[in-house]
Amino acid sequence: MRPISVLLIAGEPSGDRLGADLVRALRQVLLELELTPEPDVQPLRTALPPEFFGAGGPAMREAGVEIVSDPTAWATIGLFDVLRRLHLYHRAFRTLQDEARRRQPDLVIGIDSGGFNLRFAAAIRRHLRKRRDWFHPWRPVLVQYVSPQVWASRPGRAQLMEENLDLLLSILPFEPEWFARHAPRLTVRYVGHPLVDRWSETPAQPHRRNTSGPPRLALLPGSRPDEIRRHGPLLAETWNLLKQKWPGLQGRCAVPDRALAEALRQQGWPAEIPVDVGPARPVLEWADLALTKSGTITLECALADLPAVVFYKTAPPTYWLGRHLVHVRHLAMPNLLLGRPVYPELIQGQAEPRRLAAASVELWENAARREELHRALAEVRKRLGPPGASLRAARLLAGCLSRKPSGLPVELPLPVRSAWDPATATA
Repeated sequence: MRPISVLLIAGEPSGDRLGADLVRALRQVLLELELTPEPDVQPLRTALPPEFFGAGGPAMREAGVEIVSDPTAWATIGLFDVLRRLHLYHRAFRTLQDEARRRQPDLVIGIDSGGFNLRFAAAIRRHLRKRRDWFHPWRPVLVQYVSPQVWASRPGRAQLMEENLDLLLSILPFEPEWFARHAPRLTVRYVGHPLVDRWSETPAQPHRRNTSGPPRLALLPGSRPDEIRRHGPLLAETWNLLKQKWPGLQGRCAVPDRALAEALRQQGWPAEIPVDVGPARPVLEWADLALTKSGTITLECALADLPAVVFYKTAPPTYWLGRHLVHVRHLAMPNLLLGRPVYPELIQGQAEPRRLAAASVELWENAARREELHRALAEVRKRLGPPGASLRAARLLAGCLSRKPSGLPVELPLPVRSAWDPATATA
């Protein structure tokens, strides 16, 4: 009898951290898993610890995952940026596909990175359909952890997910209801947001907010090389403008790894702004105001109760295509969750230094607006769900293994309450 085997695929630094949290919880749950053997079914439970392998970065490696491919170092976003690295994605895809067929894991878990992971699940599903007989007993449970934003663009992908996935683990409260309407045969379970776990494990440091003078400014350019290339100079120029307004301004920057920090410095990053390498939380707890790219980091700003101005720049062709495919009014996740502009957003052509500086000054100097923003961020935090998302996800996955060959969980880990309807947020 072999140990339980799990293939995980994370293509970005944020997914790498999610994968590490999930692996720690899943290892604990699987080691405790007690299966009642049936007379005609070989039990899965063994005395051996579970094995984890796949694609990820340093966080998953530290959590005990055997990394056979690391796409986090060249993670990108947008069709045209992806095309420049297509050969790297193709190589990683083939490597993972070969490893999956050779090792035949019990679980295949895609973590975020929907463009890659949904294609991978479809390839595995095609492989399994061709070998549905007694001589090919491999029947993994195919799982996607963090849904691609099909409710914002290309909703037709929901049908592909319905065809190829056994389970979708959702981290946003409105998604189960949306999928119930658009892909009713897909099993969706809302587990809450994993970021809440990280912020609840240790209490936030007491934050002394400035009431006068310039703010302490967090500068958050992103976690991908292309984001650093586009956002680094933008933030540096914005900093220079804000220093003219506030000579005593203090700043700190956070990026997830040293290569990105070095890329910033090569672009002429201001020497007076230290660059922290690692989690953004220490910088967020220190700051009074943030200039942040859109994405998961905006939820971390909400968890830190931090006012922020959100921006994003991408390749012009990618932006043009996105304008025709994306059907929501907001990009920042707090704005999406509440369906209104909690954080100011400056996207593409609007994301230029003078506008970013002006939005930062206006937000900081308008005390009434900041108070309203803090009330909105408290509502965002409530909607992210209680702590324990990684453990709830792990228990659902263990339930899939205990119910094989069907592999589908039957209990909802959290009540499903729609907090936002994409239909009311379309442009």
